Amino acid sequence: MRGNSRSLRHLPQTSTNTDVGPPQSEARRPPPARHAPRLKPANHSERNGVAEVCVLSAEPHVFRLSSVVCLKERTSLLLSIGKMTAQEVRLCGLLLREHFGEVVEKVGTHLLRSGAQNLRTIIHETGLPLDLVKKSLCVLVQHGACNFRSGRKGPGCPTEYQASGDRILRILRYPRYIYTAKTLYGDTGELIIEELLQRGHMTMSSTVKTVADRLTQNMEEGRSMDYSEVTSAFSKLVETQFLQRCPPMGGARNTKDSGSPPTPSTPATPGTPASTALLTPESFPDCYKVPHITLIGRGKRRHSSDDGEDQKSAKKAKMDPETHGDEGIYWQVNFERFHLHFRDQAVISAVANKLDQTCSEIVRTMLRMSEVTTSPSATCTKPLSANEIFRSLPASYNILRPILDQYLTLLVDDPMEFVGKAGESGGGMFVVNLHRALANLARATLESAVQERFGSRSARIFRLLLRKRHLEQKQVEDFAMIPAKEAKDMLYTLLSQNLVQLQEIPKTPDYAPSRTFYLYTVNQLPTARMLLQNCYKTVANLIERRLFETKESKRLLEKSQRIEAILASLQVSGAEPEQLTEVEEMITAPEKQQLESLRLHINKLDSAENQVDETMFLLEAYVSSTATSTA
Repeated sequence: MRGNSRSLRHLPQTSTNTDVGPPQSEARRPPPARHAPRLKPANHSERNGVAEVCVLSAEPHVFRLSSVVCLKERTSLLLSIGKMTAQEVRLCGLLLREHFGEVVEKVGTHLLRSGAQNLRTIIHETGLPLDLVKKSLCVLVQHGACNFRSGRKGPGCPTEYQASGDRILRILRYPRYIYTAKTLYGDTGELIIEELLQRGHMTMSSTVKTVADRLTQNMEEGRSMDYSEVTSAFSKLVETQFLQRCPPMGGARNTKDSGSPPTPSTPATPGTPASTALLTPESFPDCYKVPHITLIGRGKRRHSSDDGEDQKSAKKAKMDPETHGDEGIYWQVNFERFHLHFRDQAVISAVANKLDQTCSEIVRTMLRMSEVTTSPSATCTKPLSANEIFRSLPASYNILRPILDQYLTLLVDDPMEFVGKAGESGGGMFVVNLHRALANLARATLESAVQERFGSRSARIFRLLLRKRHLEQKQVEDFAMIPAKEAKDMLYTLLSQNLVQLQEIPKTPDYAPSRTFYLYTVNQLPTARMLLQNCYKTVANLIERRLFETKESKRLLEKSQRIEAILASLQVSGAEPEQLTEVEEMITAPEKQQLESLRLHINKLDSAENQVDETMFLLEAYVSSTATSTA
């Protein structure tokens, strides 16, 4: 499926032999593997690190399983040794290529596959010049996609660099971060998050200046944005922990030994020694402390004549920098805080769809009250009394106390178990079951994927196995009310795709088929991991398709951009309408039609990427929550 842009619902379906029965001979044989037999599809020519493929025996109508590494064991092994799957590495490479170029992609994917390496080894194995490798590492470190530390053999060893695959995958979620900031804090918050995502990390003063200038540029002539308004929006983002200070690189050891403040974090340069312990932002006491900056003024409007002087002004700023009181204090986007917001919104939306808007507002109030007191990795929120919930409800919701008690009882008794009861004091103590909510959302996602790909009857069987846990084939036919032949076909199709597992329970040690129970079951966590890998593959295919479409129409797009730039300059200079019309006619009607078709296609691909990313977020949150709850 390399280069294919098909979404999850259009993945190829593998046909299976529906007339599979136990062998006639019951001779002693070694016990078979306990995982689903699968026919080898044509698109498994490369080893993608997700699951091995079974082979067929020469006997008719009999599956004989070779040694199989099941999805759960293999994925757990990869996670335990810190390795990424092939689909994750491929997606990371495409994201790096799209945003930073092919050289950074080559260095980043090499580090993802090879692990921590020093500068000399990277140059030798990638075959790139020293200058390009250094610049690529600078870009990765600037954006938090690469960490560096002293060599593992001791302080005198060369510095080693290690890429962060999770951080690279966050690039896919940039539009969602920006849109969330716009929803919560308006255009100013949107531009602050956008600038920090584009540049990796910046000081507060430089961010305020840049955002104020951009807002002024879009205002009417004679109006401008005051620096104090942007500073206020920046402070609100820090107070709600959507922004955080970058951890200091060299000054963490000085905080206890001297009264002077620690050396602030600075952009790292490859080749410089680094401490062996990598600090996290939360370990720094002033992680969310806003410095006092002396920045007074308003944003400046940039005219077209100033474009040629950008480089000169940038060099001048480096040679003669202005001091604002926050030199060396760099800020970055707190992705985990955004993810908590996304999780809460998903839970609130699910409650609204399952019950009603009032229930969702009660859950929203409970989540807002426990934002500060609940750990990000907690499986449920801190207990809240009914009295506290009643006092914290918005004034617009005119709910009486007896009505609130009825709604809380309804939420507790709901089978989805979004809200649980933790005690009777204060009118009753209630918690939001975050892990249970994520498990239910992931379960609904799996059911939806099965229904879109295999139909409603297969989804009925899948849902039945999720609820009943273990069923024989005859029981599946009876409970699902599906004819035996169709139920057998659907079960073997799901079995071949690893969506359903087959568990063998022998009565005797010889595993004779006539004396063995064959139970079908669904393991939700491994299935969610498999669907997550399919999501990575789907997004990579979408990006490759978009890059291909853009490359095919590169000349036409460049021509359109040049004409748009000419039109903009003519409008600023006050050109005649005849001149504007003459420039617009440089693009012919067929070219305009082709451009419109291309933009429509690109928009569909972008929309598909965002939709798949929402599924990826739910599955990632569920897998992470399960790992935390079982630890």
